Amino acid sequence: MFPGTTPAAAGKLFRELGLTVTSAHSALPLGDKKNEVLDNMAALGAKRIVLAWLAPEFFEDLGKVYQAADMLNGAAEVAREHGMTVGYHNHWQEFNLVDGRPAYEHMLERLDPSVFWELDTYWAHVAEHDPAEVLRKLGSRATLIHVKDGPGNMTDPMTAAGEGVMDWPHVLTAAEPHAEWLIVELDRCATDMMAAVDRSYRYLTSKGWGHGAASSKA
Repeated sequence: MFPGTTPAAAGKLFRELGLTVTSAHSALPLGDKKNEVLDNMAALGAKRIVLAWLAPEFFEDLGKVYQAADMLNGAAEVAREHGMTVGYHNHWQEFNLVDGRPAYEHMLERLDPSVFWELDTYWAHVAEHDPAEVLRKLGSRATLIHVKDGPGNMTDPMTAAGEGVMDWPHVLTAAEPHAEWLIVELDRCATDMMAAVDRSYRYLTSKGWGHGAASSKA
């Protein structure tokens, strides 16, 4: 998670640079990982623990979907005792049909209200779901939004925001009521990664969707 450094050193550097750690992808604070996760989050100064991946088999039948939700609920209870919250980041498998409905809809019904969602808008699109409609269904849970662009398929490299297939006016209008942070993410990129991040930042701020370092808003 911290190649070449430690959570404490990373947190110190972020504070010196005036950077806010909005959240961190992490294991859940359960079992043998409990204290490690809580200590890492405290070192970073982050209050939102985000589970970034659950294997596709969790979204193949209703029992497994409920198992995933119950695991997040248990982690949320632990996090709450330490002044933190727990969220979930999707890929494409959460949109598999289970009993005639997308698996994530069953998951939402089972989740504790405190469990938020970090919607990866691009993977929702790849799964052939309208990210704006998903945002409306998530409602107040959708506090973190992954801004990711590209050709809209499973394998090709991603691009800076505004240079791919994503309809950002449509998506970010739907995100606006509840989104606290827009988080640019590229799983892979054919160009220089940091250049793509910079172009994404400039695109979002030029359109008024992102507000730059001077604001606490998304």
